[in-house]
Amino acid sequence: MEVLNKLYEMTAFGELFQSPGTILMLGIGFLLLYLGIVKRYEPLLLIPIAFGVLLANFPSGNMSVTPSEGTNIMDLTLVQIAKDHGIMNMLYYALIKTGLLPPLIFMGVGAMTDFGPMLRNLRLAFFGAAAQIGIFAVLISAVMIGFSIQEAGALGIIGGADGPTAIYTAIKLAPHLLGPIAIAAYSYMALVPVIIPLIVRWSVSEKELLINMKEQEKQFPNKVKIKDIQTVKIIFPIVLATLVALLVPSSVPLVGLLLFGNLIKEIGTDTSRLFSAASETIMNTATIFLGLTVGATMTAQTFLNSQTLLIVVGGFLAFAISILGGIMAVKVYNLFSKKKINPLIGATGLSAVPMASRVANEIALKHDPKNHILQYAMSSNISGVIGSAVAAGVLIKFLGA
Repeated sequence: MEVLNKLYEMTAFGELFQSPGTILMLGIGFLLLYLGIVKRYEPLLLIPIAFGVLLANFPSGNMSVTPSEGTNIMDLTLVQIAKDHGIMNMLYYALIKTGLLPPLIFMGVGAMTDFGPMLRNLRLAFFGAAAQIGIFAVLISAVMIGFSIQEAGALGIIGGADGPTAIYTAIKLAPHLLGPIAIAAYSYMALVPVIIPLIVRWSVSEKELLINMKEQEKQFPNKVKIKDIQTVKIIFPIVLATLVALLVPSSVPLVGLLLFGNLIKEIGTDTSRLFSAASETIMNTATIFLGLTVGATMTAQTFLNSQTLLIVVGGFLAFAISILGGIMAVKVYNLFSKKKINPLIGATGLSAVPMASRVANEIALKHDPKNHILQYAMSSNISGVIGSAVAAGVLIKFLGA
């Protein structure tokens, strides 16, 4: 019996049964795995996050992230952190707390992004900026219901529909909310095919949905045409990075690496090895560690509270308001312009590239099988990536400690 008792004490069952919150968190982890594997909701990041949740909540596994508040963990070396708090804390404080991984992921995103559609339709890029209204609307609302200004900024950035940007902003402004914010951001990104049609259904008329962008181009052709698009695509990231660095220096870690990744893609064969590393090796490695460490912050003590529920609700509102803001901006533009724009273009001002554009294109084709708007939607969609990163830089500059 003594041997059996020691074997039982060696297991985690006793500790698990004494902690209902831990059992609930394990259930949430398994649910997120189901959504990532079976439903394919953002599997590249949702699956690592979900598994990180499981690792953090297995009793006595020593794989949960220890909050820095109230501890001296920030004063320890990485070796001491690994020895005293486990390897997950070492990874978190080395890769996440320093803000390293989100910019690396942005570099990979830039390497996989084609700015061509935006450069050919620059006027549509402005709707990517209009769609950021959800960020600031929710920021104000969050402060009014009791969040601190830093927490509100981290919550509002979910409206940009960009996971790495939301995580980077949370790291800088409200690291204790990193887990719920990451889950909310990636969950709503995965629900783009549901949320955009819902907002469009209540805000866009049948007549507006039938606006054919190609027919508008034929009736009102652009006066300025780009002759050498490849040269422009190489010059563009250099010029934009310089402007952003001068105007919003705090957004350079995100926007700068995004544009660098795009530059090595557009140069071609001379930088093909760099492009391959940024878009594959570095991107995939960063994604794995980002997901696992973010998931490891989600323990019962940090996640199961009323604040988490408010973050989930606030994130949805930020997302919905951003979509609606882009749509309303197009409607206002159409009041003063002969060359009309389909409001679905405004709905893609989010950073969820290219999912938002595909969803908008499917809605347009459902109403008119000849109305292909994908290349136009991508213009607004891609500019939304830059817009949300710049918005994050502004928030970090004004709200950061």
